[in-house]
Amino acid sequence: MLNRREMLRGVAAGAGVALGSSLMPQQLMAATGNSGKTLKRIVFFMQNQGFDPKTCIPDGMSGSGSLAKKKLPEPISALEPFKERLHIINGLHGLHTSPSHSAFFGALGGYRGSDGVPPSASTIDYELSKALPETLLPHLCIGMDSIENMTTKPTIATLSASGAGQPIFMHSNPNHLYQMLYGGISTGDIRLQHEAKSNVMSQIEQLAAAKGQSVPIADQPRYGRFVQGFRDANGLRDRLDSVSAHLRKFAPTVDERYSNPEFETDWHDVLLDLGISSLTSGITNTLTIGSGRGEIFGAWKGLGIEQQGHNLGHMDQPGNPIWIKIRQYNSQMLVRMMEAFESVPEGSGTMMDHTLIVYTSNNADKQHTNGANWPVMLLGNFDGAFKTGCFTQLDGKRPINALYATLLRAVGKNCDRFNMNDKLAKKFDSGEGPIKELLV
Repeated sequence: MLNRREMLRGVAAGAGVALGSSLMPQQLMAATGNSGKTLKRIVFFMQNQGFDPKTCIPDGMSGSGSLAKKKLPEPISALEPFKERLHIINGLHGLHTSPSHSAFFGALGGYRGSDGVPPSASTIDYELSKALPETLLPHLCIGMDSIENMTTKPTIATLSASGAGQPIFMHSNPNHLYQMLYGGISTGDIRLQHEAKSNVMSQIEQLAAAKGQSVPIADQPRYGRFVQGFRDANGLRDRLDSVSAHLRKFAPTVDERYSNPEFETDWHDVLLDLGISSLTSGITNTLTIGSGRGEIFGAWKGLGIEQQGHNLGHMDQPGNPIWIKIRQYNSQMLVRMMEAFESVPEGSGTMMDHTLIVYTSNNADKQHTNGANWPVMLLGNFDGAFKTGCFTQLDGKRPINALYATLLRAVGKNCDRFNMNDKLAKKFDSGEGPIKELLV
């Protein structure tokens, strides 16, 4: 159980690395397409325990080709109607990340990661959030786990980072996240809790700033970041309150699943709703979803699966009814996102035309892996940048870093290598720059 000090530290640290924008309401309206402008946005969906390629590559496909006349495997069959938007990639690697149980921050950072080890650099989701048009909350992370874990640890940092030693916290309690995003437009108990928390946070910021004057000089930079975390959290609340009329159109309905979930999947579902609404409303441009929260745990009792945690990683995924259910549940979540984005007009098309969803695992292809193969699925063409409706088989000589460099190129940021110096590249990357097979 987290104590009060740990909770405050988590709030401050999580806010301090993820916030900091000062957009005005009219700019938020522009971000939602009302001024004729379009806003690219990206979603990372990270499922733990690995992503076996046999659960996503159609039977009979051993080389690159079109998906048009192929039937998708049962685990991802929900994506069949969206096949023309899908790009399945096999043959990337993450050998240098040493994933084993999980690569943790290294999965999105493209560097060596391990349990309890702080990030050694920023991760691709954070870098993309900086490169994309600015929003009220540049980057939102949500984490899905068992009810017990989500309750006792409502925030956790294992996947995303804004720099070396600067983790970004995932939100796992939908009640807390709803208060943060929509507390200012709520009524009843939610509004009272929002106002009470706001008053406490404001007082803490003032007290912390005052006490900071007596902190030893050597500790002042670290303490300053702590104070800035509360300042950013309070600033975000004020900015969201200033566009409350706009947010009312997008706020999900609070129901029994928030306060009285029967299964952990009830919280998974409403967390996804909150993530979708943060994108469709224009609050953020980057969403990272950690199913299993980047660790080796996770539970899906709501799907009729009694097994949970580490044991799931010791099961073969192909043909396994348990993993078919989990992967189908993931695929249905991907469909929910695409349908939501398709329903929002933007420019000459819809939000989905300018959105990319990246689905993979923080654990390469399986539990206890060496990272030699790291399957990825892309959904959407990101405003025409990526090929879709196809399968690409790579030769296993390019790392996940090359994919991340490709994503940065797609948003107009020049990047030949992501988090990989020349010495490391000589050993782990056969090329340089973006992966041309993926781009239009």
